[in-house]
Amino acid sequence: MLTCQMIDEAAVVLRGVVRPTEIIHSPFYSKMLGAPLYFKCENHQHTGSFKIRGAYHFLSKRPAEQLANGVVTASVGNHGKGVASAASLLNCSCRVIMPEGVPLSKELAPLQYGAAVELYGQTHEEADSYARQLAAKDNLLYIPAFDHELIMAGQGTIGLEILQELPTIESLLVPIGGGGLISGIATAIKAVKPGVRIIGVEAAGVASASLARRNGHPKTISTRTHSFAEEVAVKRVGELTFTIMEHYVDDVITVDEESIARAIVSLMEKGNLFVEGAGAVGLAALIYGFRSVRKESTLCLLSGGNLDIHNMARVVEKGMLAEGRYLRLRLEMADIPGALAHLTHILSELQANIFQVNHDRHKSSLPLGEAEVLLDLETRGAEHIQEILMRLEDERYRPEVIY
Repeated sequence: MLTCQMIDEAAVVLRGVVRPTEIIHSPFYSKMLGAPLYFKCENHQHTGSFKIRGAYHFLSKRPAEQLANGVVTASVGNHGKGVASAASLLNCSCRVIMPEGVPLSKELAPLQYGAAVELYGQTHEEADSYARQLAAKDNLLYIPAFDHELIMAGQGTIGLEILQELPTIESLLVPIGGGGLISGIATAIKAVKPGVRIIGVEAAGVASASLARRNGHPKTISTRTHSFAEEVAVKRVGELTFTIMEHYVDDVITVDEESIARAIVSLMEKGNLFVEGAGAVGLAALIYGFRSVRKESTLCLLSGGNLDIHNMARVVEKGMLAEGRYLRLRLEMADIPGALAHLTHILSELQANIFQVNHDRHKSSLPLGEAEVLLDLETRGAEHIQEILMRLEDERYRPEVIY
C-alpha cells in the first residue's frame, strides 16, 4: 500500500531530476470566484506534464539487471514521453506502444529522448495489452501508467510541494484518468492536513472513476469515446488507485467537452497559460460547472501542457463557439461590383471581426446574378450575435447560421 514514507523517499530520488513547479495566484479568477484561486503549473514541467515524476521514480527503484534489456510501456502521449525521458536519464533502451491514430506530435515526442515508438491497435487498452506481450516475449520491464505504488509515490511529490508552498490551501482540484496522480497527491496532503478537500475531475464522456464509485469497484467503460482531455480518457481506473481514492478523495465530478474547450481558451486569454485538455478540467469544473464554489482558498492542478498543435485550432474554435464569440454564416447577395464591400462595411459598423470570407459566384444552385458568401466572424457574445443577425435581416441578406 502507498505510504507517506514512500512519497518522501520519492522526493529525495526526484531532487534535481524534476522541477518543483511554481504555484501562481490568479487575481482574475480569484475575483471571478470570490475566493483565492491558485494554479500548480505541471504544464511547465520539463516534459510538459507530471508523468516524468512517477516514471523516473519507478525505474530508479529497479535493479540494474531489470533495466538491462530495456523497458516498454503503452501510452497516448504524456506517459510515453515521461517514460522515454526517464529511460534516457537512466541509460536504458525504451519502447513506447501507442494506438494508431494518435496525434503525430504525441507519436514523435518519445523519439526526442531516443525511444522507439510502435503503433498498435485502435485503443489504449489494445496498445497496453500488446506492450505487456512484448515485455513477456522480449524480457523487457513493463512500466504501468498509474496502478503501482512507485508510480503513485512519484506523482505524490506534487502534494509535498503544494503543502510546502501553499500551507493555507483548503481545497484542491485534480484531474483523474487512471487515478495515479490524485492517489499520490491525496495521500501526501491528507496525512498532514486531513481537512483539505480533495476533488477529482474527469471528462464526462469517460467518467471511469464516477462509474467505479457507483459500482463499488473499478469497471470498464464499454463505449468508444473521444475527449479533448485525451490524457484522462481512461476507461477503467486502477484497482490500487480506486482503494486510495475511496479513502482520501472527497468528491469526484465531471465536466463536458464544451466546458473543457472553454477552459483551455480562457487559460490562454486570461492566464497566459498553455494547457492541454486534461490539465484544464479543474478550472472547467470551477467556472463552468454546476456546483457552487465554496469561498475558500482553492488550487487547480494544471497537469500538463502538451496540447497537440494541429488540434489547437479546433479546440479554440469550439471554446469560442461555446462562449458566443464565434459565428459562421451563409448568405446570398447580388453579384455586382461593390456588393461585398457593402457587406463588410455593415459588419465593420457592427464591430464584428472577420476571420475568413469565401465568395462564390459559380455554385450551380445559385440564381443567376447572385453569389454565396460564407463568413467566419469573431463576436463579443450572444447579444452581439443577435445584433448582427437582426441587422443582416434588415438589410435583406437572409443569413443562415451554420454554427
